[in-house]
Amino acid sequence: MQLPEHGANSSRLYEVFGLSVPDEVLDFSENCNPAGPPALIVEAWPYLITKLMNYPDPDGQPFKAAAAQFHGVSERQVLVGNGAAELLSLLAGRYRGKRVVLIDPAFSEYRATLEANGAEVVSVQASEAEDFTLPIAEIEKALPGAAAIYLCTPNNPTGILPSVDELLAVIITAKSSGTEVVLDEAFIDFVDENYSFIQHLEAYPHVIVVRSMTKMYAIPGIRLGYMVAHPEIIADVKRQAPHWNVNGLAAEIGVLCLQEASYREQAIQYAEAERLKMVRFLRAHDCKVIDSAANYLLFKPQRDARELYRNLLEQGMVLRHTENFLGLEGKWLRVGMKSETMMERLREAMTKWLKAQ
Repeated sequence: MQLPEHGANSSRLYEVFGLSVPDEVLDFSENCNPAGPPALIVEAWPYLITKLMNYPDPDGQPFKAAAAQFHGVSERQVLVGNGAAELLSLLAGRYRGKRVVLIDPAFSEYRATLEANGAEVVSVQASEAEDFTLPIAEIEKALPGAAAIYLCTPNNPTGILPSVDELLAVIITAKSSGTEVVLDEAFIDFVDENYSFIQHLEAYPHVIVVRSMTKMYAIPGIRLGYMVAHPEIIADVKRQAPHWNVNGLAAEIGVLCLQEASYREQAIQYAEAERLKMVRFLRAHDCKVIDSAANYLLFKPQRDARELYRNLLEQGMVLRHTENFLGLEGKWLRVGMKSETMMERLREAMTKWLKAQ
């Protein structure tokens, strides 16, 4: 049975399982901010509509300038993309036919895009016994001869946020082996912008940071992301991108999103509060839970996770399966933090199954 590779695909899931789609489906498999897009976007919609009549700027302006200003870097260090997914695809082209190190479990798009470009993917497996923390010694052994290493901070699917010291240990070793470091910070804004490595890039020109606007600002349908790196890397990757790869509405919406400081702070506080409630609930029911810094949790029930997954599907609730994460293989489940009402309904539904253990 081939399940969808990503979350937010509930109709396909029910089809695969041969289940009728309930009248109401609550989707916890994707990780966007449950608050919805910032109100500023809705208020600006009449203006945004006017951008439909014009070709977009080929560099993703005005968002490119706004992102550079937001991080205090030169515009020459920023490349805007049609979502972080496009940027990961472009980066995979940079490593075509080369050796690349991944730390599993990891976001499936890394491997998919790299293998599509003929890269030799070397997997370093984080240990369940060590709660999937970065295996620094094993990583350093794998770096010689590698063109790049991908790190996700915080990790998807575990939510683990490596410390600065852990990151620097890998980054410094990678520099000595001539290995570029791709840092996927798609969920860093649910932690604190001060944890972003962008502020350290000047000292480490071999590091590439990929960012997503989708999750924090709840705009997955518009597709917008960016990467920050040394100008030479940006120029090289840009040459692989299609002309007008970022639509005009997305570029304008991104500018508005970056102005939303209070919106971001509320999202951080809300995600933390809901995450802590869910952690207490899961541990009270003897589930193993990985300490997460993001707006989702990875947990392992005492009984078969696949059974719980299907049981919740039948109740109209969709978690994220882990069948396509190396080292998890369906034994774990991931749950995104949603509205208080949704989270409470999920706990009620799970209680019935968990108490039957």
